This record gives sequence, C-alpha cells and structure tokens, in this order.
Amino acid sequence: MIKNYNLFDHQIKRKKAYGAIDFFWQDLYDSEYALYDIAYLSHQEVADIRQATNRIGSIFFKTGHLLRSLPDETLLQLDIPQKILPFIRHRALPIESVISRIDLVQTNEGLKVLELNSDTPTFEKEVFLVNGLMCKEFGVRDPNAGFAEKLGDGMRKALAEVLHRGKFKDEPTIVFTSHDDHEEDKYTTHYLKEVANVEAKYVPLHNLTIEKGVGLFDDKGNKIDILYRQTYPVEHLIEDAGNETGDPIGIQLLELVCSNKLIMLNPISAFLLQSKAVQSVIWGMMELDHPFYTNNEKHWIKQYFLPTYLEEEMFLTKNWKYVKKPSFGREGDTVSVFQGKRKLYEDQHKTYEESLPVYQKYVELPTKMIKTVDGYKEAKLLIGSFLINGQASGIGLRAGNQITDNNAYFLPVGIKHEGRD
Repeated sequence: MIKNYNLFDHQIKRKKAYGAIDFFWQDLYDSEYALYDIAYLSHQEVADIRQATNRIGSIFFKTGHLLRSLPDETLLQLDIPQKILPFIRHRALPIESVISRIDLVQTNEGLKVLELNSDTPTFEKEVFLVNGLMCKEFGVRDPNAGFAEKLGDGMRKALAEVLHRGKFKDEPTIVFTSHDDHEEDKYTTHYLKEVANVEAKYVPLHNLTIEKGVGLFDDKGNKIDILYRQTYPVEHLIEDAGNETGDPIGIQLLELVCSNKLIMLNPISAFLLQSKAVQSVIWGMMELDHPFYTNNEKHWIKQYFLPTYLEEEMFLTKNWKYVKKPSFGREGDTVSVFQGKRKLYEDQHKTYEESLPVYQKYVELPTKMIKTVDGYKEAKLLIGSFLINGQASGIGLRAGNQITDNNAYFLPVGIKHEGRD
C-alpha cells in the first residue's frame, strides 16, 4: 500500500542522513542519486542471490581458462581488442578477478544474469558501507553485515598472493589510482584503499608517469610495485597516449605488467571476461552439450543465463523480444530493445556503436514505487551482487529504467521482517 509522505520532511531527513557520511556522492550530476528509502528482501531471497552469484561466477571463471586457450582469431571474434592480444593471457593470480559484480534480475522464472562486470565494477561504497548505515537509519537488518571486513580480507589476500608470486623481499610501494575529477570513481577508490588497510597511497592517474621498460612512478618519483586501478577500464587504458609525446603509455603499462615490473589489480585476466560476447560462448556450448561444462554446470547455465548470441536470427525466428547491446559498454549506453525487426526503445547515447553487438533474450525488470525528493516514482530494480576472489559477497539495488543507465538511483536494501510488506 502506497502511503503519502511529506516531501519537505523527507528532504530534511535525507539531507541529514546522507550528510553524515563522509565523501559520499548522494547527488550526482546535480541530481538525486541515493534514495532515502529502503527495499526489503527475505532471508531466502538473499540466500538465493548469493547461491546464484557463486554458481554464475564459477561458470564465468571456468570459462576464462578456456578463453586463454583459444587462438587470437577467435578472441577477436569476441571483440577482444587487437591491441591487448599480446597481454590478454597473462595471469597474475589463480583467480580471474579480485572484485567483480554480477548484475541480476528477479524474473518469474527465477534469478537471471544480465552481465558480469569483471574488470572495473563500482558500487562498492554503496553496498559495503552506506547500505548498512541506511539500514541502521531505518531500524532494519543489513544483508551485508560483516561483508566489508570480508572485502578487506579478500583484497589483502590478493595483495599477499601477488607479492608472494613476485618474490618481494622489501616493503612494496602500493598505489591506488583513479581519475581525480570524477567524484564517484575517486571516493570509491579511496574507500577501497581504506578497507584494504595496507600501507598504500592514493595518486591520481594524471600524476603517474611511465619510464618505458623500467617502471611506473608516483608523484614523488617512487617506483610503484602494485597499482590498484579499480575504476580505470582496460579498454580505455590501451588507447591512452601521452599528451605531449603521443607515446602509447597504456600499452607501455601493460608491457610492464607482463614483464613483471608492475603488478596491476584488478589483473588483466579480469578484462577477458568483460566482453558480453563471452555469454554467447557459455550459452552456445551449453546448447551443444559440450563436455567442457559438467551436467550440474549446464543445469546452472539453463537456470540463470539468458539465451545470448552474436546474431539475431534465433530471436527473429521465435519472435522473442530481445536486447541488442555492445560487447564492451557501460551504464546502458548504446543498448536497444527489439520485437522482431521493430525497435521498441533505445538508450540515446551511442558511445559504443563500434563495439561488436550481442543479442540477448529480453527480460522485464521488476517494478517498485520509490520515494524521491520529488515524490513517488515507478522504477525498475536491478540487483548488483559482488564476487570477492570468486566468492559471493555484498548485494545492492539500483532503481531506474528498463535500460539501467547512469541516472539510476541507489536504493538501500534491508532484510524483511516477518509480516512486513
């Protein structure tokens, strides 16, 4: 049942609650981002999300092993950029990605995965810190209680593993970096540095320098041993060039990584799974009953994955509604929804038009009325479920349009009390 609320009181409470959180972006682009509202999940729903996350993550990570064995020509067909092919098989860790996030949707047929954000997922501070503070504000139980500590443990474990592999004897120089002019990226990176609780410093990307074949250096001229670049995508990195020299500094950085003169986290292996075309490989091999996946794994693929192809013929033949999305794309950019040949709607941004298109069966996101500073709005819910070193972790909700873009809200989530709507 929808109950009216006083907008002025709501705005005051929101400002007070979020204003008490240091270095948080409750408003983005001069618009409301973090809602003073809460959604409820049952204990069983939370357990189901974490079980699905573990199973889906295991499928993706196992597929990473397969992808490294494929020839370059096949990787190019999955839209892996030509420039990264010399580096893409490098493995810094036994796990594919330290921090990754699976985007899930609750449907009439159960949980379905839309995509894996394995390279540079954000949303950590919202899920692992702010969600708990908002649960306290509303007097409900936080489904992510204790997971911030597990996030820190997971990051330290990954750092210890790469240091062991690199046979470091001296105290390493660890740098966390991001673009300094992007509030969300910067404060997400600062939060991860704080949670990691290791001897490290934050240095903006523009203050890092490369000496080709020698190393990466911080703003004080110190050689960096480990670079944590949680918000700096590899597909952008490989295109980076020096402002004055035009030198391919992104490629030079990857050369340092592959020659063991620099450790980078998330590792390069995380990028291999970032292409949404990987889901077409997973679905196609399941349809062919390929022995690479066990019978249990094939069952999980049928249960959680959506039919995904590199061509749209299957959807046209079956007259299914489907989504056309770029292999490498973010925030709903360049995504379109079709019924047959008829385009139903699309995101207005076209940043990734050159990226290989992937075609995925359409599923409707569940709808919820949310409280905003302007009154009630109807929104579609998307679940973000984290994997830390391959294990299910914190979960969070975004509320927005059917195509979830960068205008979507952060909606805190709590554990449902028995009898609560």
